[in-house]
Amino acid sequence: MTLDARDLHPDPLVQVQRWYEQAKAEGIELPEAMTLATAGADRRPSARTVLLKGVDARGFLFFTNYESRKGRDLAENPHAALVLHWAQEPRRQITAVGTVERLPAAESEAYFRTRPLGSRLGAWASRQSEVVAGREVLEAAYAEAEGRYGEDPPRPPWWGGYVLTPDRVELWQNRPNRLHDRFRYTRDAAGGWTVERLAP
Repeated sequence: MTLDARDLHPDPLVQVQRWYEQAKAEGIELPEAMTLATAGADRRPSARTVLLKGVDARGFLFFTNYESRKGRDLAENPHAALVLHWAQEPRRQITAVGTVERLPAAESEAYFRTRPLGSRLGAWASRQSEVVAGREVLEAAYAEAEGRYGEDPPRPPWWGGYVLTPDRVELWQNRPNRLHDRFRYTRDAAGGWTVERLAP
């Protein structure tokens, strides 16, 4: 399936939404799995897989522990890159680079309430990225949270959402002979987008 610039929406976030919804509709496994790369003040990069929780006019939304490695990195350096890769046909990849900021507290609260009870309790039990003596420590912390909050745990103050607002987005689609279709959107000074085809 050939991809041409004429097939793309002029706003990359609208185009990403289209591809993302198509990936979900076609049953691609975990289309929301997203590699997020950050670097703190030491400029040493780190990467991990997080779950994309939405794409809107602001950018790419995800939620995590503010005190985790990535949270600390973003507090020191609010620039990040992400990759979504779908290995099933039509085999596509999305990359984006931009700035990251926290979502409003009310938005984090609203999303937290939609999470399964176990995940909400787990957010209290796990101080993500901290060293723990053993699994029993995590299980004890979970039991403590369960005893304290029951079925209505509040959002921990160290947990919430972020949005990556891109200034560059690349879309890649597989083609034979390694002549893949690859397009780059770059944000211009007026806030619009320039679209260019890149060699694969």
